[in-house]
Amino acid sequence: MKPAYCIKRVFFVIYRMKIYTKTGDKGITSLIGGTRVPKHHLRIESYGTVDELNSYIGLIRDQSELSDHQKLMMKEIQDRLFTIGASLASDPDKSKMKIPDLHEKDIELLELEIDLMNEQLPELKHFILPGGSNAISFCHIARCVCRRAERVSFGLSETSFVDDKITVYLNRLSDYLFVLSRKLCYDHQITENQWFPRL
Repeated sequence: MKPAYCIKRVFFVIYRMKIYTKTGDKGITSLIGGTRVPKHHLRIESYGTVDELNSYIGLIRDQSELSDHQKLMMKEIQDRLFTIGASLASDPDKSKMKIPDLHEKDIELLELEIDLMNEQLPELKHFILPGGSNAISFCHIARCVCRRAERVSFGLSETSFVDDKITVYLNRLSDYLFVLSRKLCYDHQITENQWFPRL
């Protein structure tokens, strides 16, 4: 088969694919591996929350306040979140499909970035209220969604297999997003929105 014909055939197949399948109209969907589960299943909730988080990371990445390095980090994080989503979307008992793996070095990268940013930041002496700029607020929203993804994934792990590295990565990522929000304040000379409790 000629290469040009192969390429044409692939584009034809993609063109013919419909975005809607109607297979989930009754509230049931498939995991990787073929297992059919309700759309409110905790496994669906877990990777759906990770997908929501990934969308917010994309929103952060689009903000002009971010440096080129920070934007590259956002892209790296989005890639890792797709890896996490694929793992959470797989039936651990049935899926034979090879999916990307999360590695310890992915967690170590977040820790390194957190440490590097913290070295430049003033000591944290107060709770911080979200706000300061769109980019900073988006970091806080993503941090909250990330915490929810971590909670849901922990809940899933009580009844089904979840790679331990997933919950650790999500934990570090929420910390990274908080520190990034502070770094953006620092870089752009925005006063942190400190919380002083009314006593």
